[in-house]
Amino acid sequence: MVLHTAVFQLTDTGVCQTLIGFFCGFVQCYGRTFGRRLNIASVSLSLSLSLSLSLSLSLCTELWELNRTWVFQGPGPSLQTQTMMLDEAHERLYVGAKNTLYSLSLERVNHQHREIDWASSESQVEDCMMKGKEKPECANYIKVLQQFNTTHLLACGTGAFNPLCATIRVGHAGQVSRDGIFFLVVIANKVDMRTYRRTCCCFGSVSSSLYIGLYTDYWENDAALCRLNNQSYTRTERDNRQQLNEPKFIGSVVIPDNDDRDDDKVYFFFTERGMDAEGVNNKAVYTRVGRVCANDQGGQRMLVNRWSSFLKTRLICSVAGPNGIDTHFDELEDVFVLKNKDEKNPEIFGLFSTTSAVFQGYAVCVYHMDVVRAAFNGQFAHRERPEHHWTPYKGRVPYPRPGSCASKVNGGGFSGSKEFPDEVMRFVRSHPVMSSPVLPLHKKPVLLQTEPGGRRLTQIAVDRVQAQDGHYHVLYIGRDDSVVLKVISIYNKDTDTIEEVLLEELQVFKVPVPITEIIISAKRQQLYVGSEVGVAQVRLHQCELYGSECADCCLARDPYCAWDGLTCSRYYPVGVYTKSRRFRRQDVRHGNAVQLCNGLQIDGQSGAEERQVYGVENNSTLLECTPRSLQARVLWYIQRGPDREKVRQTYIYTVYTYTPLSSFLPYFSISPYLPSPPSSLPPPGQR
Repeated sequence: MVLHTAVFQLTDTGVCQTLIGFFCGFVQCYGRTFGRRLNIASVSLSLSLSLSLSLSLSLCTELWELNRTWVFQGPGPSLQTQTMMLDEAHERLYVGAKNTLYSLSLERVNHQHREIDWASSESQVEDCMMKGKEKPECANYIKVLQQFNTTHLLACGTGAFNPLCATIRVGHAGQVSRDGIFFLVVIANKVDMRTYRRTCCCFGSVSSSLYIGLYTDYWENDAALCRLNNQSYTRTERDNRQQLNEPKFIGSVVIPDNDDRDDDKVYFFFTERGMDAEGVNNKAVYTRVGRVCANDQGGQRMLVNRWSSFLKTRLICSVAGPNGIDTHFDELEDVFVLKNKDEKNPEIFGLFSTTSAVFQGYAVCVYHMDVVRAAFNGQFAHRERPEHHWTPYKGRVPYPRPGSCASKVNGGGFSGSKEFPDEVMRFVRSHPVMSSPVLPLHKKPVLLQTEPGGRRLTQIAVDRVQAQDGHYHVLYIGRDDSVVLKVISIYNKDTDTIEEVLLEELQVFKVPVPITEIIISAKRQQLYVGSEVGVAQVRLHQCELYGSECADCCLARDPYCAWDGLTCSRYYPVGVYTKSRRFRRQDVRHGNAVQLCNGLQIDGQSGAEERQVYGVENNSTLLECTPRSLQARVLWYIQRGPDREKVRQTYIYTVYTYTPLSSFLPYFSISPYLPSPPSSLPPPGQR
């Protein structure tokens, strides 16, 4: 047992490096999972029981280096990050900010950066201010970064409320130069900066088009899903509440259905208000997934320059209640599409929140593409009048099926959507909603947080990791206080339950700000995190911080790490890394350190570590026992012999546990009149 007292300040660099692992573990008992919090800027521990004391530790600069964390903050006081894009081919991270596009090195984001100044012209700023806007609003905020081709990026900015896009040439050494500028004519002079924040987009390399969801006016009345290119544009209908009803756009992605690229679909994820009878007083909020054909040209006589394939359905993320009433998480905060070897079947992760005024909660649900496609290939929803409820459509569906693409796979001999019959156009205009919703994997969330402690969860990114006992999805979830949670969920098919394991709680910026971007580089095993104050680079795994014992390493249950016989190090699957040791101990599913590490205990180290603690009678003294293992159980005991009557010879045996997300540590009142020890103590190794 490690016992510590004193309130102290760390200033010496050697002490900083030695004790970094000491203050990074919080413990929770009785088999529940929890994580380690690495506060890179400072550690503040609130201590309370009979007394309250604030313990503030100012960690030195070496803490950043020891944790392999680097931050790019830009030349000014605030970077004001708007969007980020990973380019592993050129080994660069591109950051769109206020008036500037940055090119950062993936090796070290704060070294050798390059930039392009792209500010609004003086005349643009003057025109913007004459319209009643403040000068900061009239800057050029770069909101869109997409891969245009192997040599160019597509960048779009607000342009002082005169949106414009440019192609950016990318050099091999990270150089960036602006080749040409073209205006988005369809939305020029109409986009409000505050509405522009609510934008989602993706780029279709086959069609060389930008697919984007945004509001096209100052007053947020005209929401649209658009396709923009240098030839034409296509969008949803104006004032059609059946298509879009006060949406908040979250994300979009192009996903092929098959090998025929003419059959590619673009999926949009958004939330919107319920439609009349669908929600009480039209105030209910639902999460939707919308779909269009990437090659949709609109109609010839109807739906001219409008989508002729737009359909949508509801995304369900809910928890069954004991009374049979489900609790729904209807507000989509972020979406992440995890691609795999089969590009036609990625996994979709949604971060949801509740819209209830009673309690605040968050959930993560996972969706498979076969379920999504089945919903869009199912029955259409129908209602006779706006005040009626939606029911499955029982009538005749025209040919070709509304929502299908003009492709060889679908047949019919149509070379484009302009050749579709008017009957198809009328049907898709009046029946854009599908009857069946999309249900998540296991029909329940893989992660549930009903007591976020007043913190908002803002972003999600997912890494697929192969461990010794299977594959795991590692979730990185950003909060509004500069914290990124590292979590895994383990499904038990026998009991149909899901165990959540919080591995780490990383605070990546010195000030509490919302996390706005999270990007994973599986190739480099790095995490890139964006906020308004800067861009941080963090290692996906820090196995060395789990300690130098087999039990500590195995109890961590981190799929990135395993005990290799000497240290806790990066786990490599067989055949992936030739230098990896064959002796590996890892059990992510159960964390059974007793079985894995049996016989590996070094002689002479089985007993508890003893430390002398000095206190004043009738006063409180802080005792600390911080194991390196995150999945440990802390037990406190008092052990004393018949002749030990003095306070300074008292041994503590009291049981105490505390939770990882709490900032409370135990206080013990030292007194000569302590209760008797239990009749039997646990083995020495557990004391």
